[in-house]
Amino acid sequence: MERMLVVVLNDESKAYEASRALNQLDAEGSITIHAESVITKKADGTVTMKQADGDFPIRTLGGTAIGSLIGLLGGPVGVGVGALAGAVAGNISDLFVAGVDSDFLGEVSDTLTPGKFAVVADISEEWVTPVDTRMEALGGFVFRTARKSFEEDERARDVADMKAEVEELKAEHARAKADRKAKLQAKIDQLNAKLQKKLEQAKQRSEQIKSETEAKVQALQKKAAKAQGDIKTSLDARAKQIRNQYEQSMARVKGMVA
Repeated sequence: MERMLVVVLNDESKAYEASRALNQLDAEGSITIHAESVITKKADGTVTMKQADGDFPIRTLGGTAIGSLIGLLGGPVGVGVGALAGAVAGNISDLFVAGVDSDFLGEVSDTLTPGKFAVVADISEEWVTPVDTRMEALGGFVFRTARKSFEEDERARDVADMKAEVEELKAEHARAKADRKAKLQAKIDQLNAKLQKKLEQAKQRSEQIKSETEAKVQALQKKAAKAQGDIKTSLDARAKQIRNQYEQSMARVKGMVA
């Protein structure tokens, strides 16, 4: 299963130890790291990346799940879930891209207080014991959540709502008197422009998701080609699952433009 993982630690040296431990688990085949970064929260609540390298499929952070999650973790500290949900409303697209919900974000933010460090990773794993055992031995607080398909679902709802509103305006336009038709047509044109922009954004995002998916699958396939036994089976299964998730997401995107 593909998950977002955050391990919060009290000092920088432990954070780097945790990063090395995760990389070792990746090398052993216990997990697969798709992207990873070590971050710290400063006194003003902002987040700084201390390390964002490594031989991972996803090397850039802009617009990616891990990049969006790191950005969100720079938000308000120590607030309730309801307040946090309101605070991130302006960054709701980042919440969808990250594939996490406000409950997960609130739990991590409550623990990642100023002065602490965290390892943030986009991973695939079948069982939690390998990671939990290694991280807990370092005094780390482990948070994980399955990646959710918020982004595609939200875009699909937005597009469906816009299309329905356009149809309602068209119906009203057909019944309207001559002096109202021009104003209604202007509203229709304006809404159609917004709809086309939304569809173009969905298309661009789908291309980025496709690129990320290919990078993840190819990396897994390369590892599987060198592995044997249960590790090879596990790596093949991870690649298949990621491919299936991508195809399901793209089916939702295609439904938008139907």
